[in-house]
Amino acid sequence: MTTSRIAYQGEPGANSHIVCRQHHPDLEPLACASFEDVFAAVRSGAADLAMIPIDNSIAGRVADIHHFLPDSGLHIVAEHFLRIQFHLLGVPGSTTETVRTVHSHVHALGQCRRIIARLGLSPVISGDTAGAAREIADAADVTQAAIAPPLAAEIYGLDVLATDVEDEDHNTTRFVVLSREARRARAGDGPVVTSFIFNVRNLPAALYKALGGFATNGVNMTKLESYMVGGEFTATQFLAEVDGHPDDPHLARALEELQFFTTEVNVLGVYPADPFRATGHA
Repeated sequence: MTTSRIAYQGEPGANSHIVCRQHHPDLEPLACASFEDVFAAVRSGAADLAMIPIDNSIAGRVADIHHFLPDSGLHIVAEHFLRIQFHLLGVPGSTTETVRTVHSHVHALGQCRRIIARLGLSPVISGDTAGAAREIADAADVTQAAIAPPLAAEIYGLDVLATDVEDEDHNTTRFVVLSREARRARAGDGPVVTSFIFNVRNLPAALYKALGGFATNGVNMTKLESYMVGGEFTATQFLAEVDGHPDDPHLARALEELQFFTTEVNVLGVYPADPFRATGHA
């Protein structure tokens, strides 16, 4: 029997690995070096699903993902929120007094400035938080530490020198689950999110008119982001997310009006809203 897998970008112990274990413990996590490798793993059948970070409450949108999604051929089937926790990790025998340098991803270093300053550490940029933990484990040097998720300490046999070292306690990342097959949530079966991309016609007030239907039909738009495509300043693509199901009459009317002012509309996914949206707790 073939084991079902879920692909993620990063090394074992990364935050993407953690959210895979939390929400899909029945699937075998498959670590991939890049987002391109993650998408390729699902398209080829090497993995059944992908777990991809899309937004962070501090850093904003995850770079490159919005460019990969439209052409990936994959569909969003779920979303999950993860409260980001970082620990200061060292090799056995190290303490906060012995460490001199701290290794981590550039974003993690930026989100943990207080402890770095308090301990007087020199930051060293690594490609990945979990990769930083592996690097210092390999170095076996008590002067080197890593800022990494708690799971990395378990995987690489490191000591926890300080817990929850992130500057902000609301640091949360939103992940989406991607599949080769579209699996739309059922209408009327709880809160639903619809994600879609569209290109507006190059006409005066086209965006204003395109979005007007959502306002007049009472549709709550929770995300609207633009980015350039094909290197052309006139070819702007938008990623939007709204509350509701395309089969709901009010959203159906809004999407119908959108068609009049766009050159392309592509629904990326219709999936259950994570309870975090209502509770604020991951």
